[in-house]
Amino acid sequence: MNSQRDIRLSIFVDGNNMFYAQQKNGWFFDPRRVLEYFRRDTNIHLVNAFWYTGLKDAQDQRGFRDALISLGYTVRTKILKEYYDDNSGRYSQKANLDIEIVIDMFNTVEQYNSVVLLSGDGDFERAIELLRSKNTYITVVSTEGMIARELRNATDRYIDLNEIRQHIEKNE
Repeated sequence: MNSQRDIRLSIFVDGNNMFYAQQKNGWFFDPRRVLEYFRRDTNIHLVNAFWYTGLKDAQDQRGFRDALISLGYTVRTKILKEYYDDNSGRYSQKANLDIEIVIDMFNTVEQYNSVVLLSGDGDFERAIELLRSKNTYITVVSTEGMIARELRNATDRYIDLNEIRQHIEKNE
């Protein structure tokens, strides 16, 4: 993974992006198993794990957010905004947490030398390029059909969710 012996890892989960990727795949991952999978090697020290999600209201996903916090994630939220799409004539909801993810990436950059970003959003391309220029090893996790080509090209390693399904799938 990383040529350095001591890997200091930060994980950034774009919760809404990953929700749709999991829905597309027809299975869901367990946030605890995700942490376990990426820190399975003894030379990996998990420095931070962040989870970003949009909320309908302040109480939305309260139990899930509390569970994430108890697992060690720092949870960042934003109330969903409703947008009208003139082309489709439909309303959609977005939280637009990309800037919060990038701010946390750069605000904690001195703490890690390896990043796992769970998102397929091409908006992260420039941030990933800048992190790589700081000798940070970048792994992006997403799924086929939902990973932007620009993001996939900017990363050191791409992992399709389906490749690691047996390690991270939620066992219900």
